[in-house]
Amino acid sequence: MREEVVNFQSAGLRLHGVLGVPDGVRPGARRAAFMVLHGFGSNSESPTCLTPAKVLSEFGYATLRFDMRGCGKSEGEFGRVICLEQVEDTGNALAFLARHPAVDPDRIGVIGSSFGGAVGVYAGGTNPRIAAVISNGGWGHGERKFRGQHRTPEAWAKFTSMLEQGKAYRASTGKSLMVPRYDIVPIPDHVRQNLERQGVGMLAPGSVQTFPAETAQSMFDFRAEEVVGKIAPRPLLLIHAAKDSVTPTEQSIEMFKRAGQPTELHLFSGLDHFLFAEKSTRVWNMMKQWLDTYFPPTR
Repeated sequence: MREEVVNFQSAGLRLHGVLGVPDGVRPGARRAAFMVLHGFGSNSESPTCLTPAKVLSEFGYATLRFDMRGCGKSEGEFGRVICLEQVEDTGNALAFLARHPAVDPDRIGVIGSSFGGAVGVYAGGTNPRIAAVISNGGWGHGERKFRGQHRTPEAWAKFTSMLEQGKAYRASTGKSLMVPRYDIVPIPDHVRQNLERQGVGMLAPGSVQTFPAETAQSMFDFRAEEVVGKIAPRPLLLIHAAKDSVTPTEQSIEMFKRAGQPTELHLFSGLDHFLFAEKSTRVWNMMKQWLDTYFPPTR
């Protein structure tokens, strides 16, 4: 894969990305492409971006992995992660990618994990130019997702109190109340150790550790499942760990129920939330078959 560092504009901000073209693409030839979206407060150097970009390139697709505003090397207030702003960034990434000479502008899809999976579904449901959607471990209903993540009455009360404190703090000071990432999205200790393991962890260098309370509120209010049905007749692939310890598996199941056709849902046992980083041949073999059926790299 030939890669180049690129920059493009979104809402007046410069976003950083890496554009990859498969080896062997002749001058004048055009390929289908994927925008590769990172997860919550992460960036394009995450294994959940690097691995899908590599595999998709091997399958014959051009790719664009990029840092959302406020993340990684992109401009914007660092750590300000707002769902609908990321949907806007995805639309601007598509407009940029469509101008590349090796890309078929009518055949650009989106793939994302976790937060990126949710953003990808919402973007696909609201932007008819997105030709295919792949969501891994995404979520469709923010409030229900958070209830599944903050399971006890005490944990739920603490979380919702934080949302109210954030609104009050903003109203009284004009500033944001800053909140640790794991107070927003709890991650079990055994998964967190893998996430943060030095050198080989799944948490990208430079990932956001503290967010404004507005980030949590934007996630709470986000409803990708309300627009998932609008993706059809474009193809949609929903992937989830059968026992996801971070994002409840029911989130993808409920989106599947609301989706049109063609849509497939695949649940994988023995894997967890960051399954794109686990380099499972089961996942990639399934995806290759799905892509060959619904969205091959060439017409």
